[in-house]
Formats: sequence, C-alpha cells, structure tokens
Amino acid sequence: MALFQRLLLLSLLLPLSAAAADSISQYCSKSFKSKQTQANIDHVLADLVARASVGGFATASSGKGASGIYGLAQCRGDVSADDCSTCLADAAKKLPTTACPSQADGRIWYDYCFMRYDNENFVGQSDTSVATILYNVENATDPEKFDKKVGVVMGRARADAVAPGNNALGRAKLQFTPYITIYALAQCTRDLQQLTCAQCLSSAVEKFPDYCQYRKGCRVLYSSCMVRYEIYPFYFPLDSTKTTAAVGTYYKATLHP
Repeated sequence: MALFQRLLLLSLLLPLSAAAADSISQYCSKSFKSKQTQANIDHVLADLVARASVGGFATASSGKGASGIYGLAQCRGDVSADDCSTCLADAAKKLPTTACPSQADGRIWYDYCFMRYDNENFVGQSDTSVATILYNVENATDPEKFDKKVGVVMGRARADAVAPGNNALGRAKLQFTPYITIYALAQCTRDLQQLTCAQCLSSAVEKFPDYCQYRKGCRVLYSSCMVRYEIYPFYFPLDSTKTTAAVGTYYKATLHP
C-alpha cells in the first residue's frame, strides 16, 4: 500500500531564482553503515555536479559490489547554466547530509534540478515507484472546459519532449480565455529511450484525474520524468506578454511503496 501524505504548502512571493533554492521533495531508503559506501556516494555526487553543470545531465558510478553507488543528475532543460549549477551544488550538499544521511537510496527534487543515487543500477530504466504531486487548492473557472484544454496543451508538451533533438524537454502554451493562458512542461531524464520516456510521461498524466482535476495548476514528479501545468509563466524564456504572479496555495501528495 502506498504511503500517502498531504501537506499544505504556503507559496511565497519570491523571485523564481530564490524559490528554486528550496527543495520540493526527497525520498530516502536503504540504511547503511559502510564508510566505503559513503566514500562512493561522495565521489559520485562530486562527479555529477562537475559534469551536469556543463551539460545539464550526467550519470556516474563509483565502486563495485555491495558498496557500489550509481548516480544521476539533471537540470530542467530550460534553465540557465548558472541556475543549473547552483541547484546541483545545493542538491549534492543536502542530499547525503540533511536530506538522506546514511541512506544508500537518496533522491531530491528541486524546481530547477533533480539528483539521485542508489546502490542498484537504475540508469536507463523508468522509475515511477515514487511520486510527488503538487496541486493548486483552487479550481479553475469553467473547470470541465479547462481540463480539456489542459489535456490538449499537455499532449503538445509530451509530444515535444519525445521528439528527436529536444533533449527530452517539451514546452507548450494555450490560450484558455483572453486573460488566461495555460502553460505546460514535460521532461524525462535523458538516460531514457524515446518510448520509455513517452510511457513515463503517460503514467504521470494518468495521475491528473485523481489529484489535479479542475485545479488551476498541478505537477507530478517521478524519478524519471515530470509533467506540470500552470496558469502563469513558469518556464524559460518567460512569456513577455504575461506578468508572473503569485502561484497560490498548493497541496502536496507523496506516494511511495
């Protein structure tokens, strides 16, 4: 039975760069005491920060056998190199200390990046076992029509994400009313094959009826992909025709085995 947690998150009127400094969620398991395991974790994290800061994505490994560690880091494909590097450095600092100390399976999600390590090789495999879902407490005006438009714009973002040459990132927007635009983003980790990415994104969108129905905004975060839509500009380049407003209040659901 999946563990379900619901927390009320009070959003703040912060610039996007400042808000990105706070982690969204974390998951930890597989307690260990081996110093060699910790040394391998430290080596993998340093490697991930160095290489993913340059290309926005990296995998790494260190050690063999029971103490071996595999890692992955990825930034959201639309953020700047500086924001990517800052996010990765913060993730690598927090993950093995305040987030998941002495845990061989550690994962941390930020607005701008994602980082994980494990003592089992997960690279190239879709992982939807752990989900974090954030959904706006407010419903949209004309909610049934709104959800249909969400389906359309999210479909475009998903198609963009699996298209060759897009580095597994898709963005789309759709005018709902003269005053409301829906923005959507879909992204997979870049170790996934095209079909596997599409399947992961499909699984994420399947959470919408249970958690996101009629909501003004929602995002589903897996370890291998994520989907998100909002009624304000949140991805780069920002829509210059719209003003970024307060994001409102969100509920948080965490699902894991």
